[in-house]
Amino acid sequence: MDRLSRLESESISIVREAYRRVKPLGMLWSVGKDSTALLWLTRKAFLGEIPFPVAMLDTSLEFPEVYALRYRLISEFNLDFHNELCPPESDVDPTLPPAGRAAARKSEGLKALLRRFRWNGVLLAIRRDEQATRAKERVFSPRSASGRWEFRDQPPEFWGFYKTEVFDGEHLRIHPMLGWTELDVWEYTRREGIPYCSLYLASEGRRFRSLGESNITTPVESEAATLDAIIEELRDSNAPERAGRAMDHESEDAFERLRVSGYM
Repeated sequence: MDRLSRLESESISIVREAYRRVKPLGMLWSVGKDSTALLWLTRKAFLGEIPFPVAMLDTSLEFPEVYALRYRLISEFNLDFHNELCPPESDVDPTLPPAGRAAARKSEGLKALLRRFRWNGVLLAIRRDEQATRAKERVFSPRSASGRWEFRDQPPEFWGFYKTEVFDGEHLRIHPMLGWTELDVWEYTRREGIPYCSLYLASEGRRFRSLGESNITTPVESEAATLDAIIEELRDSNAPERAGRAMDHESEDAFERLRVSGYM
């Protein structure tokens, strides 16, 4: 089995295990390359359907191209879709730096979403290679009632056995794509013909490698204007994927503070 087929098989197994063991279950979809690949994997896991709700944490500051692709795929994939409008910055931790406060709106939006639907588990498409703090994650990652992540006290995961029990108010963040890399995602997107946002393609010498809100995300220098060119560029690049994410650069522990307090 080649690498992409092995990754696909492992991710599908995790999605099915989550559906079997954790109820009620939902999925977050940002319309970025990773979460759209997870939508694709989940549809393959369940014969073309997604048997649980899919939600977007919407700050109303996503790029127009993101909203356009969202509307298209809701219809094409027949999604049970919920749009969760995030609270204003005035409702988040005021001690965070400016871009961190903007990003933390999604943490508060997720808390509201979980209270409304009472999900015991939520599927997300984060990857360990994307950011150092995410490298500490488990596949089935428990969160407290406040959404807090105790990264120093996580359950062991050996031989495909996962902790799936949750207590009142707690939930699990389930990460079927932890072991994927950015290059894996793009090679899988090419192999499967998965739709992706046009902002990932270079225009006038710049493109987005990671899509966040329009007020805190900027493109990076690149001439990769096709999917094949993106893949070739990544094979030769050591530049960080999140170089265009403002909150990652405000302080040394900025992203870790966000994640510990509930950010994805």
